[in-house]
This record gives sequence, structure tokens and C-alpha cells, in this order.
Amino acid sequence: MVREGGADTVGNRAKKKTGFVEFFLLALFLCSCSQSVPEIGYGVLELVYYENGGNPVERFTFFVLPQDSDGLDDLDELWLFHDWEGLSWQLTSRDWITQTSGGNSWIGTRAITMFDGGPLPRGQFRAVLVDKGGSRSERFITFDAPSEREFPLLVVSGDQYRIVSQYPEQNFLVYDNTGAYLLTVNPTALEGNISALGLPAQAESLALWSRDPRRSVSAFTDIVPLHE
Repeated sequence: MVREGGADTVGNRAKKKTGFVEFFLLALFLCSCSQSVPEIGYGVLELVYYENGGNPVERFTFFVLPQDSDGLDDLDELWLFHDWEGLSWQLTSRDWITQTSGGNSWIGTRAITMFDGGPLPRGQFRAVLVDKGGSRSERFITFDAPSEREFPLLVVSGDQYRIVSQYPEQNFLVYDNTGAYLLTVNPTALEGNISALGLPAQAESLALWSRDPRRSVSAFTDIVPLHE
């Protein structure tokens, strides 16, 4: 004869055993899932001046080299902090751009600005990378103020161009009549013939991009039309 209370006890034991098995299987499944923590292999900041009609403004180009065995699709957020000034900029996987260099994929932006349009801070920054599981890593990036330079100048007259620049590298950015970017051309001299640059037929305007890669600083002039 089985007592009513005894039947309840056997049932409870069966439920406890079943619950333990389910818990064990869940724990085994979670342990088998990847728990990879994202890492920042390298981080870069480049200060870019934009002519802005004679009132230059500053932007940072900010990119990191992410390392995550779960792949780039597992990454969710990228932050840039300047702790001393209490500033932060957030990028999500929908915001950042990806560029490939040397077989490596970098993520970041070319549009870090101050909220009031003022100059960006210098000194130590902190990059933080977060994956979809909430795991994160950080890396410090130091950016020192570069030496002051006069803003570069691009003059176009007829078939002639002239560059006045204190930066060691010069590039022409070429645009069509809608303002869409076409290509980048590296002039071999600070002045010369536009027809010798080999521009495509749809080229309608140029901007000068002067760089000092050693100091991580560059400057963009306003767009200059090729035809009056």
C-alpha cells in the first residue's frame, strides 16, 4: 500500500531529478558557447581641419583594429572617452564604417566633433569596444597638439593649378557635377597643368587634402570648380 504522502514525495523527487538534468544540460550548453572577449589590437586618431569658408573646424578620424574570434558581426558598440574633460562619443554597429587595410578590417568614423563646434581636446583618450554579450575591452590613445601651420591653399586658373602648403603630402580629391567623390590623385608637383593629371571626363571640381602622417594631422580645403 502506498500512502498519499509517499506518492507526493516520489513525484517531487522525480521533478527535482528532472530539474537537475535540465539545469545540467543548460550549463553544458552555455559552457560550449563562445565567451570570446573583444580586444582592440590598435587604435588611431587623426586630426583633420576643414576650411569651412575661411573658418576652419576640427574633426577626428577615429579607427580601431578589433580582434574578436566571434567575428565583426558580434561587435555592438564603440566608444571614445576623454576622461579628463568628461567627454564621450558613441558609435554603434549601425553608425561606424569599416575599411580594410593590409588584409585587416578597421571600424570607426571620420566625424568626431565637439558638440558646440569648438576645438577638440588633446591628451589621453580611451577607446572602449563592446560586443553583443556585454563583454568589453579598452585601449588608451594619446593625441598631442601638432605644430600650428597656415591652412593650405589651392588655386585653379584655366588649365593651371597651384598648391601652397606646409604639409609634406598633397592629394587632390576629385568630384563630379553632383558633388559625388570620384577618385584621389597625387600631384607630382606643387603647380602644373590640370590636363596632365589624367582626370576622368566627369570631373568638375577639386579639393586639396594636405597631410602630415607622422603627426597624424591633415587639412581639407573647400571644393574649387574646374570650370568657370
